Amino acid sequence: MKAFLYRKYGPLDVLQLEEIPRPVPNSRELLIKVIATSVNRTDCANIRAKPAIMRLSMGLFKPRNPILGTEFSGEVIETGNEVTYYKPGDKVFGFADSGLRSYAEYLLLQPSIAFAKVPQSINMQQAAGCIEGMHYAYNIINKITLNPGDQVLVNGATGGIGTAALQLLQYLGMKITAVCNTENIELARSLGAIEVIDWQKEDFTQSDKTYHAVFDVAGKSTFGKCKHLLLPDGAYISSELGPWSQNVGYSLLTAIFKSVPFNKGRKVKFPYPPNIMRSLRLLVNLIEEGHFTPVIDRIYPFEQIPEAFRYVEKGHKTGNVIISLS
Repeated sequence: MKAFLYRKYGPLDVLQLEEIPRPVPNSRELLIKVIATSVNRTDCANIRAKPAIMRLSMGLFKPRNPILGTEFSGEVIETGNEVTYYKPGDKVFGFADSGLRSYAEYLLLQPSIAFAKVPQSINMQQAAGCIEGMHYAYNIINKITLNPGDQVLVNGATGGIGTAALQLLQYLGMKITAVCNTENIELARSLGAIEVIDWQKEDFTQSDKTYHAVFDVAGKSTFGKCKHLLLPDGAYISSELGPWSQNVGYSLLTAIFKSVPFNKGRKVKFPYPPNIMRSLRLLVNLIEEGHFTPVIDRIYPFEQIPEAFRYVEKGHKTGNVIISLS
């Protein structure tokens, strides 16, 4: 089979298209013919091993897993004799932030991987690009308690995580202010925003409006710049560690000193996302109930994965970038 491999961390030229043997499933595994995969922020971090702490799980000096790809949709080709719920011909999709080896024509699914049957209301390209965004959006939002009608701001509202966050927050009944570029203002409104700030014309951190929560899913602001936007007991949550990993430190400090008068209970939460299967179950339910539609920016053919990386790393994609193998 064809697969993109990388044998060292670094720039995009470490990706090489090669012919390798097709994997063979054991008694508990499924062999999947990959129909589509994605290039997302997790993949961009994995190829460069940044932040460096990722090397502890991925391989200290070189990748332990030479095939990238964290998200997929595909068809079950073969199952081990202990597999009972899935059968050849089933359409499935899944995600693993530690890596799935989906930049290949075939992959093996182990029982520990979060995957499910593809809902009938979406196509295979959409299925390949919606789990990562929902998983991280859900694990940002669920770190605090919100009530219907609460005011929330989402910075980076039309990226992969942002488009998922808007739809989930709308489902939960929040009053959403979205921060995005000029081109995507109407998209943000269609996904649930009642107010939109165009970052190309206005700095949202200079606003005098206050919110129950500020979700920076672009990871480009800081608690210091956003603190005045928070109501008493409000929360700031970023999808990134922040400069010098400050969001981890702030999450501890604001928990310890939550009763300090000048802080008024404002807090930072660090969105550690442990349970992908829980996110996937929620996603399937929302899709089947008509509350979630994956947003696709571009679809690249398999051979153009490096070009897809270059586009994603510019940091301005709308929704998700898909790689089609069909």
